[in-house]
Amino acid sequence: MPRADLIVNLVRAGSQGDQKMFRSTVEALAAEERAKRHSLLADRLEENLRAVAMPQKAPEVVRTFDGGHGGLLYEIQPKRSLKSILLVDQARVAIQELVEEQQRQDLLRSYGLEPRHRVLLSGPPGNGKTTLAEGLAYELMVPLFVVRYEAVVGSFLGETSGRLKRLFDFARTHHCVLFFDEFDTLGKERGDTHETGEIKRVVSSLLLQIDGLPSHVVVVTATNHAELLDRAVWRRFQLRLTLPVPTLDQRTEWFERFQKQLSVPLGITSKSLASRLKVTSFSDLEQFCEDVHRRYVLALPSGDIKAIIADRIEQWKLRASVDDASER
Repeated sequence: MPRADLIVNLVRAGSQGDQKMFRSTVEALAAEERAKRHSLLADRLEENLRAVAMPQKAPEVVRTFDGGHGGLLYEIQPKRSLKSILLVDQARVAIQELVEEQQRQDLLRSYGLEPRHRVLLSGPPGNGKTTLAEGLAYELMVPLFVVRYEAVVGSFLGETSGRLKRLFDFARTHHCVLFFDEFDTLGKERGDTHETGEIKRVVSSLLLQIDGLPSHVVVVTATNHAELLDRAVWRRFQLRLTLPVPTLDQRTEWFERFQKQLSVPLGITSKSLASRLKVTSFSDLEQFCEDVHRRYVLALPSGDIKAIIADRIEQWKLRASVDDASER
């Protein structure tokens, strides 16, 4: 059964002729029914809402979309929980609070409050921004929709803004996490003299669309270059978190988890291994462990895990020296 507050809002919108309230209420109803797996009812609500918003003269604008969004997104079924992700304490607490607010949104609304639902993640590449978006979707038990920039960004005037509108229209009727990776691609500083007027219009359109998202859509954006973002972008996000490179303690815990996964002693303490291996991202840690695991499996049944790790460390030292030389 739909929430009582939504039914009341729907009646009020009809009696007052408030189209904005009517639309947002129907969008929330559709998202709630879809979360309950009442897909047929959700589809019918969305279909009727589109019929109201777009008269008969241009029905193909929405109905030609693949999956309802025209290939502007791809969906990931989240499989990683927040517990499986190594985070700094500040980020973990903040994300857990957001999850609680989303899960207890009825209580907040009874006090006239809405849960937070806009998150900006920044930090060096390979340090868990995409993984954190997946973990958030996992905890909320909702799909993760990832924006496909190659489908959104068009070469003709006004094309990108139009596609963004279609994308957000789709997201509004779903309880989901909407993820923008490399957000600086779209959210560039409008004061940049090298950017065209079209880019500036895209940024303005993007900000308006984000402002109009209902709270059941959790929008997560990620950037490796926070300095490129428009200043107005920052104000749109209630949570602004930096995900730094892994600390020694985090690298140590990573190898402790790896040892449990292998169910084989590594022959070296996790802290010693963390100290010896010089990496700058969680992505590097994952690649190193996969590298060790592959060599160990191929060496079975007589594989010497300690020797394999020592050999891999030497190889990674060579890799690091090549990376340093390329950056000079």
